[in-house]
Amino acid sequence: MSAFNAWIAGFALIAAVAAPALADSDDGPGQWIPTGQRITPTAAAGSKFQELDPGLKDFPDFRAGQAVTSVASHDGKTLLVLTSGFNLLSDATGTGKAHSDEYIFVFDISGGAAKQVQVLTVPNSDSGIAFAPDDSRFAVSGGVDDNVHIFARTNGQWAEDGAAIPLGHRSGLGLAIKPSAAGIALTADGKKAVIADRYNDAITVVDLAARKAIAELDLRPGKIDPAKRGVAGGEYPYWVQIAGNATAYITSQRDHEVDVVDIAGAPRLVSRIAVPGNPNRLVLNKAQSRLFVASDNTDTVTAIDTASQRVIETIDASAPPGLIAGKAHVRGAAPNSLSFSPDEQTLYVTLGGENAVAVISLAGAAPHRTTGLIPTGWYPNSVTASGGMLYVVNGRSDPGPNPKGCMDNASDAAHQAACRAANRYILQLSHAGLLTLPVPPSHDLGELTGTVAANNGLRTRADPRDAAVMRALHRRIKHVIYIVKENRTYDQVLGDLGRGNGDPSLTLFGETITPNEHALARRFVTLDNFYDSGEVSGNGWPWSTDASESDIGVKQIPMQYAGRGQSYDVEGTNRNINVALPSVAARRAADPATPDDPDLLPGTDDVAAPMAPKGEKGRGHLWDAALRANLSVRNYGFYCDLSRYDPRHPNQVPRDHDPFASHVQVAWSADPALLPRTDPYFRSFDTSYPDFWREKEWEREFALQVRRHDMPSLSLVRFMTDHMGSFDRAIDGVNTPEREVADNDYAVGKLIEALSRSPYRDSTLIFVIEDDAQDGPDHVDAHRSIAFVAGPYVRQGVVVSERYTTVNMLRTIEDILGIEPLSLNDAHQRPMTAVFDLRQRNWTFSASPSAALRQTQLPLPAEPRGTGGSRRFTDAHSAAYWATKTKGYDWSKEDRIPSAAFNAVLWQGLAHRSGAKGTNAASE
Repeated sequence: MSAFNAWIAGFALIAAVAAPALADSDDGPGQWIPTGQRITPTAAAGSKFQELDPGLKDFPDFRAGQAVTSVASHDGKTLLVLTSGFNLLSDATGTGKAHSDEYIFVFDISGGAAKQVQVLTVPNSDSGIAFAPDDSRFAVSGGVDDNVHIFARTNGQWAEDGAAIPLGHRSGLGLAIKPSAAGIALTADGKKAVIADRYNDAITVVDLAARKAIAELDLRPGKIDPAKRGVAGGEYPYWVQIAGNATAYITSQRDHEVDVVDIAGAPRLVSRIAVPGNPNRLVLNKAQSRLFVASDNTDTVTAIDTASQRVIETIDASAPPGLIAGKAHVRGAAPNSLSFSPDEQTLYVTLGGENAVAVISLAGAAPHRTTGLIPTGWYPNSVTASGGMLYVVNGRSDPGPNPKGCMDNASDAAHQAACRAANRYILQLSHAGLLTLPVPPSHDLGELTGTVAANNGLRTRADPRDAAVMRALHRRIKHVIYIVKENRTYDQVLGDLGRGNGDPSLTLFGETITPNEHALARRFVTLDNFYDSGEVSGNGWPWSTDASESDIGVKQIPMQYAGRGQSYDVEGTNRNINVALPSVAARRAADPATPDDPDLLPGTDDVAAPMAPKGEKGRGHLWDAALRANLSVRNYGFYCDLSRYDPRHPNQVPRDHDPFASHVQVAWSADPALLPRTDPYFRSFDTSYPDFWREKEWEREFALQVRRHDMPSLSLVRFMTDHMGSFDRAIDGVNTPEREVADNDYAVGKLIEALSRSPYRDSTLIFVIEDDAQDGPDHVDAHRSIAFVAGPYVRQGVVVSERYTTVNMLRTIEDILGIEPLSLNDAHQRPMTAVFDLRQRNWTFSASPSAALRQTQLPLPAEPRGTGGSRRFTDAHSAAYWATKTKGYDWSKEDRIPSAAFNAVLWQGLAHRSGAKGTNAASE
């Protein structure tokens, strides 16, 4: 037996014994995170983990978030760490921005340990940072500012050297898209820089001595050769590496290729090298004979021979061979940066999805393989190997509980200011970190790999009870309705439930507002320990449909939420273009505002869509897995093009109560697989349109399905007015926070009631989730949220406090429908077995509208006899009040508003009204 095989055999025995206890116990070592994984960043001997403290005098407790890139100087003495993310702070008055910069942390690593010596700032950034060959300068790409910053060292201190160099882009390509200067690299002589223009599908060459942009190359085939108009290529360029002074390599993330450009003179495309997955970062060996490419979505590292410009090897970076036993290979490891050991015999690769660094041995001839895994913090974005040490930068942390600071008894004006000044928004609570550790010796690598395997459940043995219950449900349940809502925490809605782990002092939308959700929690199971895996809609939706998020989204979304440009590319559209429609004509028919340019995102590739287990591009969603299993799917509002709901759109779609009767299409799918399966009369995300009418449209189709006996196996339903908004435009008087949340609650209740009275009541389960929990405090965790399961075989009248997440819910749906896992996460996490009782077949449910809806023009059923109209409700404030408080907010898509400020507005307007006591009790 070879030494390697002996190690694998020994490790397998250790992992098989140790992993289940660690993975299944809430009290095991490490920190639990809301993806269902654990992190143990200091597991390696000699490791040190530190958060990134910019030393803000007015905010001494602030720690930076979303660190994305690290780079060491050529002499091995200095390490730079760049943030590109949210990093916004309100001032002490709560009325303005105290800090809105991105940070460059400078560390002295000459002695091995990372000693922070300086913190620099830039207004914006987008991942790119690079040292000059002589280490006298470094360059930083300016992101949405479309420029390059140059820093020079004088007397041992770094400072920006002159004004930033503009790149000259007025906008990005798409609809309402700004440019973004992303990856950057310098030539060997230090005279030029090449920058990836992420949203212009181009590179810009900068003369560093002259301090100006001297050339640009549009990488799209049709812009280089008119004969290739409408051919995809060169889009979403992200990272740059330069060999010598003449050849630049650029990753094209949407088109799954590395573009090779001659930059010796006027930039000229030399070749396009197809690679698996979404290529992100690159590294060249010293001889510049080999280029290694990290690719998200296929969990691979690709080796390219630079002489022949051909792929010579593709390496599985996710785990050592045999570690992920008993499961088909599914994506989710998310390789996203690379670094060579000094002798170039080892390649270190960060795995954002596994919270680990992969160790790939390059010794000997191919095939090469991953030989071990090293635990890191949550979502490592960059690794730098230097002088026998590894420096690993991660981008996020668990936010922990939201405090009660916004519930004190201040005056209204002081209260709103205090809420904003507290800086407790979820993306502000997520901190970056730097892990420093000696390169682990080979004899420690097996144990560290076992730790990563346990943290991710990769070797966890299936629980026999899980398997038995899921098999039984698979036999009995033939239909699943999956409802996704918006943005609420557990305490905000169910804190007043009277059972379970709730804090009524934090409840804004209590039982008077949400009687149906309270009834669901009491009638079936109270899930008081459920966590949404995403922080915001930008990653909450991918987690809710894919059980993971793309590395592209990880990088883009925090910047986008901070107003630092970037495109919201995580629900089908790319740069606000509906790429599910393959032709310009089809796109313009759906939205006449679409530019008439065949080279604008041609084809149907979605840059951030997950791949399927067997590599089908963009087909890794929940519905794709159902379709591969030959199941039927119907879509009500998921992944739609929202552009024509915007009142500023010249062809805004009317807000018709019954678009089916009017023959008015109001929904256009932004996913190719959902195009023929989307109800065109079910309006997707629009905060001015009540969920009441969405539910009516669902019921119309459901009645047809009952008559035709063809209810879909999987129904995807989007009810979203608990997001709230558009208070000055909302129709039917559903125009205050209380009414909008009550409308959402009633729609959920009405759907479940309709099912309970149908022939499908015994063969259908309903799962209800929030996509994220960003808007509101919670005394347990900022990710803790409401979730419901209703239907046959669901336990009744009990509290289930098992720790569950979005991933567990998806795993449960998959097991019940008999479909394959979507990612490494749901493949290795447990279903929600504790929710079910196979003896509990009978169930009923009757919906009841909140008294808050009696103030609207919705056609509600008459109040029950005997109430005498006593169920009166008085809104805290008028619609005009809320419209004034949110003036200037953009409600056209999820989270385009300043969410932290809106949270403050809600607390000010709701939590302290007379007699509310935190629960919005009605006047009766």
